[in-house]
Amino acid sequence: MPHPAQIRIPASYIRGGTSKGVFFRLQDLPERAQSAGPARDALLLRVIGSPDPYAKQIDGMGGATSSTSKTVILSPSEKADHDVDYLFGQVAIDQAFVDWSGNCGNLSAAVGPFAIANGLVDPARIPSDGIATVRIWQVNIGKTIVAHVPISQGQVQETGDFELDGVTFPAAEVQLEFLDPAAEEEGEGGGAMFPTGNLLDELVVPGIGTFAATLINAGIPTIFVNASDLGYTGTELQEAINGDPGALARFETLRAHGALRMGLIEHLDQAATRQHTPKIAFVAPATAYTASSGKAVAASDIDLVVRALSMGKLHHAMMGTAAVAIGTAAAIPGTLVNLAAGGGERTSVRFGHPSGTLKVGAEAQRVDGQWTVTKAIMSRSARVLMEGWVRVPADSF
Repeated sequence: MPHPAQIRIPASYIRGGTSKGVFFRLQDLPERAQSAGPARDALLLRVIGSPDPYAKQIDGMGGATSSTSKTVILSPSEKADHDVDYLFGQVAIDQAFVDWSGNCGNLSAAVGPFAIANGLVDPARIPSDGIATVRIWQVNIGKTIVAHVPISQGQVQETGDFELDGVTFPAAEVQLEFLDPAAEEEGEGGGAMFPTGNLLDELVVPGIGTFAATLINAGIPTIFVNASDLGYTGTELQEAINGDPGALARFETLRAHGALRMGLIEHLDQAATRQHTPKIAFVAPATAYTASSGKAVAASDIDLVVRALSMGKLHHAMMGTAAVAIGTAAAIPGTLVNLAAGGGERTSVRFGHPSGTLKVGAEAQRVDGQWTVTKAIMSRSARVLMEGWVRVPADSF
């Protein structure tokens, strides 16, 4: 019986922030995968190596973690005053689905550099030396991201001395501005920053307990709870959570009830097919700890500690979109994040995560009794790891 040959598709494998993923130009995808639907999802699943019952993604480009099971599709923007449309797909590891419900803030750092290098930005807008400003339309959530990309001799500069905890080697700094990050697209909690109308809620989780929670749509829908209410210090590293099946099940139950309360799902069982959003995170006041690299983080170095879960596991550092949520919540007096940071008004916050620390800024103001955030700002880096073609069997999508 003859077997189909493999086809090859132009692609780049890129690290953005503390994540990495496979990047495509929309025009380079096979025609039947250029539109949203089962064919596109099947293609991306095969590229990454999912679903994999071994949870290793050996037969694909994925790295068997939420940070490395990612895909990006870029195209010239159809939105006025934007350069590129950015679509992000979070690929499940052991299940056959791609979650399109949110953005990846870390890979956002690589969108501008990829767009410039692959002819998706008008060359007239790229300086010979300096900073190129790339206006990105984030299709998943319908928001604008502005990337400030360093350029040297007309090319994207990838090397530099900017250090990012969670990434081993230094690189060039890419500053990102997430404009109006709190208003999600229609259906995401009704478009409100606080979908319940409260800075603090009581989240009732049958069989587990009642928890103080801040439920916020900013960067990505996020559920914040106090570490102490869960019996944690907020300084835990990955194994303390990921090595405890009971803890993971408890967090998933909390996340499902939070998603229901935020209006993101209509029934609890829908959370299982919406793994990417919302995120769940736990916070605590600044406390000294030793990061996963062995680096000592002093309490005086940070304003608070935060741990967040992504795709059912504690993240090794911090998701970029969750960092936007942290910065936004920290800027608003009365949220759990703000209270853990000491309360009061602030325009930036530095928090401790499992790999080290991260600073994020947010500009919040109260208008007609409602909190709004004009933008959140943080710095990441990006580097192309490999470029050429990715291969998949022709009958796989």
